[in-house]
Amino acid sequence: MVKILNTDNPSFEDDFKALLESSRGTASVVSSVVRDIIRNVKARGDQALFDYSTKFDGFEIDADSMRVSVQEIEAATQACEPETLEALKLAAKRIDDFHIRHIPEDDNVTDDAGVTLGVRWNAVSAAGIYVPGGKAAYPSSVLMNAIPAVAAGVERIVMVVPSPKGNLNPLVLAAAHIAGISEIYKIGGAQAIAALTYGTETITAVDMIAGPGNTYVVEAKRQVFGTVGIDMIAGPSEILVLADRKNNPEWIAMDLLSQAEHDEAAQPILITDDRDYAGEVIRAVEGHLESLPRADIARASWQDNGYVITLSNMDEAPALINRIAPEHLELALSGARDFSAKIKNAGSIFIGRYTPEAIGDYIAGPNHVLPTSGSARFSSGLSVLNFMKRNTLIECTEQSLDIIGPPAMRLAGDEGLDAHKKSIAIRLNK
Repeated sequence: MVKILNTDNPSFEDDFKALLESSRGTASVVSSVVRDIIRNVKARGDQALFDYSTKFDGFEIDADSMRVSVQEIEAATQACEPETLEALKLAAKRIDDFHIRHIPEDDNVTDDAGVTLGVRWNAVSAAGIYVPGGKAAYPSSVLMNAIPAVAAGVERIVMVVPSPKGNLNPLVLAAAHIAGISEIYKIGGAQAIAALTYGTETITAVDMIAGPGNTYVVEAKRQVFGTVGIDMIAGPSEILVLADRKNNPEWIAMDLLSQAEHDEAAQPILITDDRDYAGEVIRAVEGHLESLPRADIARASWQDNGYVITLSNMDEAPALINRIAPEHLELALSGARDFSAKIKNAGSIFIGRYTPEAIGDYIAGPNHVLPTSGSARFSSGLSVLNFMKRNTLIECTEQSLDIIGPPAMRLAGDEGLDAHKKSIAIRLNK
């Protein structure tokens, strides 16, 4: 049953800490399984991928059929409804328009000592995009992961997607085509992450990997980090809705379920300052669950991981929200824009009664790949920056080295690093 907490209850702090410390779908029991898969792919390359495809996805592949052909991509695109393709194209344009504005600029300055300092940004050479393909097909994830990489200037983008029984959702391939991806492989799971990291006879390794996945995929990304870069360690989806009584409870209930239907381990949270209204939302959730196609998944999420928190007043909300640091935060209340300034920790903030979280999942523009499990306290959603790196530049003249060299020599000497000291001194004849 959904858990109900009241801030005026003496046990609230303990109950709230239990919410913060709850573990959802991140069991470490998969660690050894993933480690073995990675070792196998690293050692056996393509053949390991072929074997895992038979074992996990129920179909056989070889070096030729593992890569999605141009003909398959074209056929998939033609099989999609024209209205859906137009929606994907509109989403792609909005996502690109948003992300391209955040490409950082190079910087160069000569300081008072005559030393020229700078920063130069460039894209990684190759990026891997993981697209989930288990419980649902996610063409939106293709756009959200690929378009920032394209905008950043990544030269080679590789997509991997699970293909149960050899089937690929046409919309996933159509989205890849719209995003400009043509190198696509019919593999998923930890084995796909290993292939992107270490390469095989058919798949050339990449420099960084982005994209959400199941527990095995998340653990694989954790284990290969350092050999490749990764976007983040993402857990099950989360939504926190802060709502006052002026909202239609049916709307708020559906917003909570919009994330609950992703996965049994997803977490929907409602915070409100009205206990009677909280009850209305709870009843509305139960009513919606009678008709949702993915009701079994959503019900498990709501009952096992859902929380309803009632406040004495709205002033208590910012501190609680910042401690939770939710992936998605809806502010469905009067004065929502001003209130949003009080929130420091959230993946993405949806402001006002007419901004449901789902609009951000598809077409608003900002990325829907967001930090989960409280990691919004120190990290951000996917952006062009995930696909870029910066070089710092330092250039001394003889005169500027004569100014800043001696204090550097002093520091090197105090640290006992004589070669450091002498590499400066030898240029200054000191």
